[in-house]
Amino acid sequence: MRIAKVIVDVPVLSINQFFDYLIPEHLKDVIEPGMRVVIPFGPRKITGFVVEVSNESSLDELKPITKALDVTPVITKELIELGLYMAEDTLSFYITAFQAMLPQVLKSTYEKEVEVIDRGKLSKILQPFFQYQDKVLFDDLIEQNISYHQLRTAIQNKQIKINYLVKSRITKKYVTEVYPEKSKEELILAIDNLPKNAVRQKEILHFFVMNHQPIEQVELMSRLNISSASLQSLCDKGLLGKEKIEIMRNPYDDTSFERTTALPLTDEQSKAIQPILKNIKKEKHDVFLLHGVTGSGKTEIYLQAIEKVIQQGKEAIVLVPEISLTPQMVRRFKGRFGSKVAVLHSALSAGEKYDEWRRIHQKEVQVVVGARSAIFAPFENLGIIVIDEEHETTYKQEEQPRYHARDIAIYRGEYHHCPVVLGSATPTLESYARAQKDIYKLLTLTKRTNKKPLPNVDVVDMRKELHAGNRTMFSRRLTEAIQERMKRGEQIVLLLNRRGFATFIMCRDCGHVEECPNCDIALTYHKSVHFLKCHYCSYGKRVPTVCSMCESKQIRHFGTGTQRVEEALLEHIPNVKVIRMDVDTTQRKGSHERLLRKFSNHEAHILLGTQMIAKGLDFPNVTLVGVLAADSMLHLPDFRSSEKTFQLLTQVSGRAGRHDLDGEVIVQTYTPEHYSIRHASTYNFNQFYQEEMNIRRTFRYPPYVFLALLTISHPKEATVIQTTREIVQILSNHLTKDTMILGPTPSPIAKIKNRYRYQCMIKYREEPGLHDLIRKILDQYAEKVERDDLQINVDMEPYQLM
Repeated sequence: MRIAKVIVDVPVLSINQFFDYLIPEHLKDVIEPGMRVVIPFGPRKITGFVVEVSNESSLDELKPITKALDVTPVITKELIELGLYMAEDTLSFYITAFQAMLPQVLKSTYEKEVEVIDRGKLSKILQPFFQYQDKVLFDDLIEQNISYHQLRTAIQNKQIKINYLVKSRITKKYVTEVYPEKSKEELILAIDNLPKNAVRQKEILHFFVMNHQPIEQVELMSRLNISSASLQSLCDKGLLGKEKIEIMRNPYDDTSFERTTALPLTDEQSKAIQPILKNIKKEKHDVFLLHGVTGSGKTEIYLQAIEKVIQQGKEAIVLVPEISLTPQMVRRFKGRFGSKVAVLHSALSAGEKYDEWRRIHQKEVQVVVGARSAIFAPFENLGIIVIDEEHETTYKQEEQPRYHARDIAIYRGEYHHCPVVLGSATPTLESYARAQKDIYKLLTLTKRTNKKPLPNVDVVDMRKELHAGNRTMFSRRLTEAIQERMKRGEQIVLLLNRRGFATFIMCRDCGHVEECPNCDIALTYHKSVHFLKCHYCSYGKRVPTVCSMCESKQIRHFGTGTQRVEEALLEHIPNVKVIRMDVDTTQRKGSHERLLRKFSNHEAHILLGTQMIAKGLDFPNVTLVGVLAADSMLHLPDFRSSEKTFQLLTQVSGRAGRHDLDGEVIVQTYTPEHYSIRHASTYNFNQFYQEEMNIRRTFRYPPYVFLALLTISHPKEATVIQTTREIVQILSNHLTKDTMILGPTPSPIAKIKNRYRYQCMIKYREEPGLHDLIRKILDQYAEKVERDDLQINVDMEPYQLM
């Protein structure tokens, strides 16, 4: 008796376990761990993942599996183990962890298609089905008594392959090709036999006499300006044929990338790459922290290390934090490795993601470049994992499963015995502290590859500007520097870590601020559409003409957003051309590439944007970087606010003077004395690290302790307060005296989407039983969660405290 242990697709705590199902006789040689199956579950049939196959079950009566959804596993043995570990580590459901690894298309309903790869190798049993066609529906073959075992043997022998036909908006891309069914001589004869008035048909046949090759129907109709009726008539006569051909969607045209070769390394780069290459050769796992100043050539080290991995026949994963970084990173990697590179990130369509995933799954590529979820690429022979800009918070997923890509990378690196490289000019304090303790191996690059010094940073005290009568958002120094660069034909990057036209709308008579009715937050003003919008629940409304409290007409906007800065620039500096890059201007597909290309082509003097422009971008003509409101993050209720400010300022400063021209950075701030701004202005990471670590030690924050954040939400405030108090009491009764519990307290944003939010934070050094205790708490409140709309969110490594 063969038993499959299955995780079912029901994300409920009481069902978060393995269920035993009998493998029926016709599937005995087919079902493997990592496959998706259809199973009876109560009165319905649902899907699930097979995680184990065994000969034993503690149950006497078992229901059989209804159907296998796959012929080969969609999740590898390693990813099964990883999914189970991730679910335990993040306290999430098993099914949620497994679904996080797959493209959206594989969560849909679909049918399968069997396609011939090598007709000559086909077995006698399969030959009749493919006598007149290359593709047959999978279910049709099963109905004709073709067994799963026979199909799998044919796949292993590379006779056939399985395609998934998706029954949803996500579909495969097909084109219709038209081809000549007859020889050139027969087509010429047919032209002579056509009636005189069949002018269009004769044109088409003349075309195929001259071009005896298949052509896309759309292109043919466009070239000859003909109708589909004329084509169909020739097909009906057997002179031409039509065939639907699947095209793998490739978001990037591989032929458009200029091929590059390895660059000579500097002495520092050579020294840094040696330990990585040694680990690749010895198939040894270590975590390397590559701490290199901006422009020091970290990417070239990644490329040359990956080249060695490819030469060994192995695979590589490269993570980048922002979609805006991906175009330049893709250009570097496609330029070096061509079609061996697949790309995965959120700006791709669902179909493009699926096709890229299939290329990885079918072992057609050896390198994946992508954002956070690319860490789950189904490679089975990994040789290196690179996380670029490792300090970025985007590597932490903020919904279940709340994993950090760095932790998953290290898990996979250990499994595959390969190095993991974390690269940054401003590593997180946690990573740098691990490197200081030799848990990570520290590699350092202190000089730029162009041997030029880092750009000079000029900190401008905006309080003095106010005293001097300058009421604009641009200091006199920054205004002069912008005008000077424009005269010289050089370019400028301006950073503001905020979007929208203004932060909020306020009545000057009574002080009333327009707030979101669903969330405890002020609405943001977007001037281009004269609209107020909540960035948490997407509620929006027109800007009122009178105050809703006192009916005054004295309504004004306060604060500074990217839209307002753009408008002020156009007023302040004559003839300036600005490209604005923030979430609002980059929503459409391909907008990142389009805006960056325009700036690269010198179509604007200034690139103005939020933090998406602060890192990774490389423009030779940028000689000035201006930072507006450098201290805007310092006042957030987040213990990492100083660290994030230092990182952002250092990263954006690195955009200037990366090539032949000297660079300059002007930082505008109201708190120039703050240590994060002082040390960022001198690029003194070590001094910042020492000062920030002292504060972290004093107030007990990571890396000196671990954190766990529990957030409880409910439509009724009283229910939230009572539940949070009960949970804090349970924690207090079971945790050690050295562990601190902060709360219960309202979350920094106390209401989102009409749900009240309270939280408690646990600071601990050693609590081996904490996961089990929190799981018991979740079990205790499971019924209330399912019945009473209560939500308990647990984050074992919180990065977002709002």
